[in-house]
Amino acid sequence: FDLKKRTWSEEMCEILGIPRSMLPQRIVKSADIVGKITKEVSKLCGLLEGTPVVAGGIDAPLASLSAGVLEERSHVAMVGTSICWGVVHKGQHLSPKLVSFPYVAYDDQMIYTFGGAATAGGIVRWFRDQFGDKEKEVERKSNISAYKLLDEQAVEISPGAEGLLLLPYFMGERSPIWDPDAKGTIIGLTLYHTRKHVYRAILEGVAYSLRHNIEAGLESGLELAEECIMVGGATRSQLWMKIFSDVTGYPIKTLVQNVEAPYGDALLAGVGTGVLGSYESIKDWVRFDKTIYPDQKAKKIYDQYFIEYKKAYESLKDTMKRLGKIK
Repeated sequence: FDLKKRTWSEEMCEILGIPRSMLPQRIVKSADIVGKITKEVSKLCGLLEGTPVVAGGIDAPLASLSAGVLEERSHVAMVGTSICWGVVHKGQHLSPKLVSFPYVAYDDQMIYTFGGAATAGGIVRWFRDQFGDKEKEVERKSNISAYKLLDEQAVEISPGAEGLLLLPYFMGERSPIWDPDAKGTIIGLTLYHTRKHVYRAILEGVAYSLRHNIEAGLESGLELAEECIMVGGATRSQLWMKIFSDVTGYPIKTLVQNVEAPYGDALLAGVGTGVLGSYESIKDWVRFDKTIYPDQKAKKIYDQYFIEYKKAYESLKDTMKRLGKIK
C-alpha cells in the first residue's frame, strides 16, 4: 500500500510478484459502511436485516482508538500474548524498522506506525505452565491468580533481577530486529538465582523489547507524548506496569475499561453509522484508571541493562541462527 498515493503500490506488486488484480479493487476507510446485513445472514447471526456493516480495522490501531487516541504523538502499547506499540502522526517520519499504514481514524490525515514483539505475555504463560505448578494449585484451591502469586515473589527482587538479563525472543522477533532465527536467552545465571529471579527477568526482558521499539521510533524522528497508554492483559499486573514505566522512563496510563480492539471497533461503528457524532466524541466513552510513574533510581539501573540487552543480541545472533540449523 502506497501511503502517499493511498492506493496499491504498482512498484511493490512487481517486486513481490503479486498481480494487481489479486488485491481488492475497492479501498475503504475504517469507518465506512461497506454493506448491510442480508436476510440470509440475519438468520445466521441474529442481527436485524439491513443493519449497517462498518469496515473496521485490525487489532493494534483499534486498541489505540479504544483509548481515545486521535492526536499526533499519542502512543499506546497493547501488551497481551505479544506486544504492539504504536504512535499516531501525520507521516513526516517513517522508519524502515517499523510498520506504517493509515490510522483507523482520520484515515486521510493520520498515519499509524507500530512495532511489535512476538512474545510478551506468552513467555509469562510459558513460565507459569512449566514452572508454576505450586501457584496453579493454589489458584485452583483459592481462586487467587497464579500470576499474582508469581508477582508477589518477583517484587522481592530488585531491578535488574540481581544480574539476570533475558532476551525475550521465544518465537523469533519482529521489530526492530526482524529476525525469525532469534532465540530466547537468559544471561547471568548462577547457583544463587531462584525462580523468582528468572520470573522478574522475564518481565524486565519484555519491557526492554518495548523500549527497543520506542527507541526505533524516536531515532526515525517521531515525536512522542510524555505518557504511554497501556492496554491488554498485562495491565492486571501492577509489578509489570511499574517495570514498564521504570524501563522506558514513560509514565504508564491504564484504562478503567480494558476491552481493547473490540471496543475500538464498536466506537468506529458508532462513528460510521452516525450514532456517535464524530471521532472526537469517542473521547466521551474513554475512562482512564491511573498513571504509574517511573522511579529514576530504577531507571538508571535499567539504562545500563538495556545497553547490554542490545549488545547481547548482536553478539549472539549468529549463534542463534546456527543453533536452528543443527540437525
